[in-house]
Amino acid sequence: MSLPWILIIVLGPLVAAYLASFVVEALRVALPLPEALVWAPNIAVQFVDAVGAKLRYIKTGSEPNVVLLHTLRPQLELFERVVPDLAKDFTVFALEYPGHGYSYIPAARYDADFFVRSVESFLDALDLHEATLCGVSIGGSIALITAGRRKPRVARVVAVNPYDYFRGRGMARSSFLGWTIVATSEIPFVGETVMRLRNFVIMKAVLQGGVAAPGSIRPALMKEMYGVGNRRVYYRAFISLLRNAASRETATEIYRHINVPVCLVWGDRIGPTLQNGPTIKSAAGLADDDRRK
Repeated sequence: MSLPWILIIVLGPLVAAYLASFVVEALRVALPLPEALVWAPNIAVQFVDAVGAKLRYIKTGSEPNVVLLHTLRPQLELFERVVPDLAKDFTVFALEYPGHGYSYIPAARYDADFFVRSVESFLDALDLHEATLCGVSIGGSIALITAGRRKPRVARVVAVNPYDYFRGRGMARSSFLGWTIVATSEIPFVGETVMRLRNFVIMKAVLQGGVAAPGSIRPALMKEMYGVGNRRVYYRAFISLLRNAASRETATEIYRHINVPVCLVWGDRIGPTLQNGPTIKSAAGLADDDRRK
């Protein structure tokens, strides 16, 4: 067999997949912006300008302020089970980072600094003071880095399983598909092709692999997160996030400068704790002399 035929046989399927991925991406239909929250129609959905993008967020309850920071890929609905309980004692804010949920998707380098600046800009835009940042996974890392920068608006931090290890590639441990996405994301053209070909079966497996109890994510929310991620420029933001994942681990150097109370919640089965809410509620009310680092 001649070399040209060998190249056609080997490279042909790859080129076909690459070209087909553009067709698939062009045909995607993203979910329209919902007018209200399915799980809390009485809570207004709002947007605020931050780092050149409009960020979607909600606010409910009364002071003191607690800002909930979600994990990689999901949206503020991740906290739907704890928001009503927390709102009994706090003013609860839950936001979506740029390129996540229904927030806008700016052209940017999605590294640790960008996400931290997004949260800092959110705090400034709403003029929040004495805020407790409560984040899970990437949200925990963002909260700790923000505190390390000594942002005066931050009073304390609750970091749940902060995603600041394994060079920021902890998603690779969630499942085989999670590992595949992380591994291919670093390869030029291949990473983009894989992301453009994403489908519900793949994303469902990845998202369920990141929680202790897969059933804790209701099916309708799973489908919504997939539908929201069908926005045509979404994959570029997600690829950038994965390729800059190591920046979250590098940024841990700033933790030594944290001078506010910190509650670190870590374990291999965090899901039930987050669903029931007692850890967040008690930690968010830490006294100033109850400092934990």
